[in-house]
Amino acid sequence: MTDPNTPASATPAASSGPPPAPVTAPPSTQPRPLRVRIFSSLIFGSIALIGVLIVLYAWQLPPFSSAIESTENALVRGQVTIIGPQLSGYVFEVPVQDFQFVKAGDVLVRLDDRIYKQHLDQALAQRAVQKAALANNLQQRRSAEATILLRQAALANTIAQGRKTAADLRRNEDLVADGSVSRRDLDLSRADNAQAVAAVAEAQASLEISRQDLQTVIVNRGSLEASVANAEAAIELARIDLSNTRVTAPRDGQLGQIGVRLGAYVNSGAQLMALVPDRLWIIANMKETQMANVRLGQPVTFTVDSLDHQKMQGRVQRISPAAGSEFSLLPGDNATGNFVKIAQRIPVRIVVDPDQPLVKRLRPGMSVVVSIDTRQSGEVPPDPADDDQPRDEPVRTVE
Repeated sequence: MTDPNTPASATPAASSGPPPAPVTAPPSTQPRPLRVRIFSSLIFGSIALIGVLIVLYAWQLPPFSSAIESTENALVRGQVTIIGPQLSGYVFEVPVQDFQFVKAGDVLVRLDDRIYKQHLDQALAQRAVQKAALANNLQQRRSAEATILLRQAALANTIAQGRKTAADLRRNEDLVADGSVSRRDLDLSRADNAQAVAAVAEAQASLEISRQDLQTVIVNRGSLEASVANAEAAIELARIDLSNTRVTAPRDGQLGQIGVRLGAYVNSGAQLMALVPDRLWIIANMKETQMANVRLGQPVTFTVDSLDHQKMQGRVQRISPAAGSEFSLLPGDNATGNFVKIAQRIPVRIVVDPDQPLVKRLRPGMSVVVSIDTRQSGEVPPDPADDDQPRDEPVRTVE
C-alpha cells in the first residue's frame, strides 16, 4: 500500500535504490579511567612480588634465610666388621645363623684343627729336644770343670818332679868334680831335668786347653738357651694357629648373612660374614654453603625414611677435615678444560642421643633427613671409642 501523501513518482525511485548504511558512533579518543590503570598495575606488581618471594623462599635467601640447615644427603653409619679367618682350611662347624645376635667371644666358625694340633705337638717335642741339649750342656760344663781340676793336679805333680830333677842336677854337678858322680850320671840328670821342664810345659798347655773347653761349653749354653726360647716361641705360634681355627665374635652385635657353609674350603682373609654392633651414628653431607654457622655440639633433628619419618634427636660430634671429593679415588682436576662450579659436600658426623625408643630400630645404610639448628650450642658429645674398656690383648677380628 502506498502512502497517499507520497508522490507517485517518488515511490519507484525509493524502492530501486540501495539500502542506507548503518549509523555508527564515531570512535572515542578518551583514555581509560585512572582507577582502572592503578588497579592493573597493582595486580601485576603483586604477582611479580609474589614470584620473587617464592624464589627467595625456595633458595632460603634473605629475608627468608633460616638458622636450620637441612640436607637429605645423609645416611646411618655403623661399625660394620667383616669377619674372616687368619688360616686356610675346611670349615668344620658353623654354629650361627643369618641375622643372629651374638656376644663377644661366641664361636662363629670352626675350622678343621687336626693339622694345627700336630704342629703344636711337633713344637712341644722340639722344645723337649732343646731342653735336653741344654741339660747336657750343664753336664758338659761340670765335666770340663772336673777336667780343669785334674789338669791342675797334673801340673802340680810335674812341677814337683821338675824341682826334684833340678835339685838332682845341681848335686851331680857339684859331685862330678871330685869324681863321686860319673859323667854318665850327670848326663842322665840333665836329661831328666829337661824332661821335667817339658812335662811342666805340657801340663800347663793341657790345663789351658781344659779352660778353653770350659769356655766353649759356657758360650754354647747361650746358643742352647736361645734354641729353647725359639722352641717356646714356636709353641706359642702353634697355639695361636690352633686358637685361630675358632673364629669368634670380637664384640657384641648382630650378624649379617652367613657366607660360608659346612665343608667349604676357605682361604685366609676370606669374607665369611659381617658383624654389626649396636653403635651407630649419622654422616650428613652438607653443602659448603651451609657450613658457615655449623659448630660442634649443636642439636640436630633428623627423620628416618623407613620409620615413617618420625623425628629423632642427636648432636654434631665431628666435622670432616676436607670435602668428600678430596677422599675420592680419582679427585677432580679443575685446571684443565671448562670449569663448572659445583657446591662441594662436607661430611658431618652426628651422634644419636641415647634413650630414644626408636634407636634400636636404626640400621646402617638407612636414609635420613638431617636438620641442624645453628642458633643453639651445646657440649660436644664424647667419642664412643672413649667408652671402650682397655684390654689385655689387642682387639682381633679373628681369634
